[in-house]
Amino acid sequence: MSFAIATTLHEALVALAAGARPIAGGSDLVVAARHGKAPLPESLIAIHRIGELMEITESVDGLRIGALVTHATLMAHPMIGDGYSGLADASALVGSPSTRNVGTIGGNVMNASPAMDTGAPLLVLGAAAALRSAGGHRLVALGELWAGPGRTTAAADELCVALVLPFRPPRSGSAYVRLEYRRAMEIAVVGAAAAVVLEADGTIHSVAVALTAVAPTIVAVSGLDELIGADTNDEVTLDAISAAAAAQASPISDLRASDRYRRHCVGVMARRAFEAASHRAAGEMIDIPVNRAYGIGAGR
Repeated sequence: MSFAIATTLHEALVALAAGARPIAGGSDLVVAARHGKAPLPESLIAIHRIGELMEITESVDGLRIGALVTHATLMAHPMIGDGYSGLADASALVGSPSTRNVGTIGGNVMNASPAMDTGAPLLVLGAAAALRSAGGHRLVALGELWAGPGRTTAAADELCVALVLPFRPPRSGSAYVRLEYRRAMEIAVVGAAAAVVLEADGTIHSVAVALTAVAPTIVAVSGLDELIGADTNDEVTLDAISAAAAAQASPISDLRASDRYRRHCVGVMARRAFEAASHRAAGEMIDIPVNRAYGIGAGR
């Protein structure tokens, strides 16, 4: 195996063009190798010293989150907590404190696990991945990036350099919740994110819901346009959110939960995420993460 450390983006892209694979926190790559799921690549290029990939900035396109920004940074960053709180909720639930301090948002997205906590909030917030190669760059919506468990549509020589999130309008809120059996080092059994924009009278202007760990990729729930103009507190609205999530999930049974249990629980999680997002959109302050604020999941 060969290993090199890039200090500039150009160095990293040249190495990728020559067949190297990037590594930053390594929290997914190393664990997979230790468990025999995938061998370590023959050539690795470390990108953790590239400063420009560690920044969170605003641009004309929206909020730009560098691929090397850690989950620990995201959960505590004021711009994330204020405008993109669903992403902060998810980042606060990733792994353990040590995992959150080394795991990066770019690595999480490009690992393409359908159980990733940050995937659903990024999807409902309209995020896109900024990909760079030695030959150019492009912006890819996350719904078009994820092709299956562990697979993306990115070329082998493309590096995710940032996630770009459009600015959120007034009276908007987002949230992420998940079913969890324990408080740390947990992989989502099911999870759901919601993003809501309200009209001045408090009715729904727009709503998006996405689901975690119930399909080969993160699922964007369709058919919610019929809720535009509805009251967020109406039981009919809440039941519709829950029913749509359960109907569009395609979970599997494994050692952690049955497909039937996951299908039921994801409807419950979608409803709770929508309720929390709606309260935030209405101006209510809810601590991050929602799981702790609402007492969802494992006990203390």
